[in-house]
Amino acid sequence: MRRGDGRWSLATRIMAGVLVVVVGCLALLSVLVAGFTRYEVTERLDNSLQEVAERLEFVIAAHAVRPAGGTVALLPEVGPRTLAYQIAMPDGTLLLRSQNAPVETFVPVVRGGFYDRPRFRVYVVKAQDGGHYILVGEPTFHRREAVRRATLISILPMIVFLPAVWLLVRWVVRRALRPLTALQAEIRARGGGNLTPIPALDLPEELAAIHMAVNLLLDRLKKALSSERAFAANAAHELRNPIGALLAQAQMLREQLHEPEAPGRVAAMIGQIRRLGRMTEKLLQLSRASSGAAMGDDRFDLIAVLQILAEEFADMPPVFPVVTVDCDGMEALFARGDIDAAGILFRNLIENAAHHGTPDAVIAVTVSRNGVVDIVNDCSALPEAILPGLTEPFVRGGSAADGSGLGLAIAASIAGQMGARLEIASPLPGTDRGFRARVVLAGCEAVRALPGVEATGRPS
Repeated sequence: MRRGDGRWSLATRIMAGVLVVVVGCLALLSVLVAGFTRYEVTERLDNSLQEVAERLEFVIAAHAVRPAGGTVALLPEVGPRTLAYQIAMPDGTLLLRSQNAPVETFVPVVRGGFYDRPRFRVYVVKAQDGGHYILVGEPTFHRREAVRRATLISILPMIVFLPAVWLLVRWVVRRALRPLTALQAEIRARGGGNLTPIPALDLPEELAAIHMAVNLLLDRLKKALSSERAFAANAAHELRNPIGALLAQAQMLREQLHEPEAPGRVAAMIGQIRRLGRMTEKLLQLSRASSGAAMGDDRFDLIAVLQILAEEFADMPPVFPVVTVDCDGMEALFARGDIDAAGILFRNLIENAAHHGTPDAVIAVTVSRNGVVDIVNDCSALPEAILPGLTEPFVRGGSAADGSGLGLAIAASIAGQMGARLEIASPLPGTDRGFRARVVLAGCEAVRALPGVEATGRPS
């Protein structure tokens, strides 16, 4: 069948090609069978005419035929398929005829052989006495009907068999393409976080070569990406220590300087060092997210992760907004994946809401029973055109707030590896302000809060 993009599938092309060949061959075979059947039926019926003529010769030999002025031999219940006969002299004088035979001889000139007349197929033979001719005619209606029936008996099974041919061809083609479908599924499962070789499959010789080539390509990609990730991780680690030492020295220097302009300059330097430290931390997180660390299959409590993050942000300086977690009356919500990667995911979403939202506005984290987590903050609405690109690295929404442009990219990468979906929207539905980051997790298992237990999961 034709796909949504207008291309035909390989199975459809094979089935269409095979069916065209089969139908063409059956059509040609039907024409040949029809011709052969017509020839055979004509030959058999002509032999029957000859046999009837020979039997009439014995009648002439046993009973002398005398001119009787065209006497008609009465035959009871003569139908359209009944053979007609005539007995004539060599000059064409009709001596005897059946009641379904014409009053004139079948042929103008009486000579031996087969003749095709408008209503009869005629066979003429000279009697053994030499003085009479026997003319036997078979109605063409009977002959045409016999040919048609014989042709239908020969061709009709082929026509009826066509649906069975189509079903068999479809079954055989799909069965033959199963290895290709399995190989396609394995290749589709590979990506930046999964470059493991494709396992051994029961493939035909033509696909085995593709299997080997894909595994070779995956091995090369894995080595290249490993080198790139190792370089990013090592570079970030190497930068972290000198940045920390530089920050400590700058803070000590600020305490030792007494000139009026010195503290301001040192404070600016400390701010830049801290910004560089945050950038390094984000690069480390991006490297971890790109390494496929979030593809684990551990079972963890998502609500506990969000509550720990909320408490951690509550201990930050007062300038950090308040983070509230609404658990929808659940004690726990178990999800699949790596708990550390999940922490990085939601930390970046909350930090993004804090850095780019309205100061002192509450950041609301809402957890639904179906595994949907919303992080909502107040801010001016973002242009719709820039929303799709916010999950790309180093892309910012035009805010003047301090940031690296990596938070949403890290969150999107981890969400994809966990089998989740990150959706961003601005403004909030029904308003003209706000920003919402929604994470849709699959396969979550909710646990209701027991009586006397708050929605946050702590005893009341």
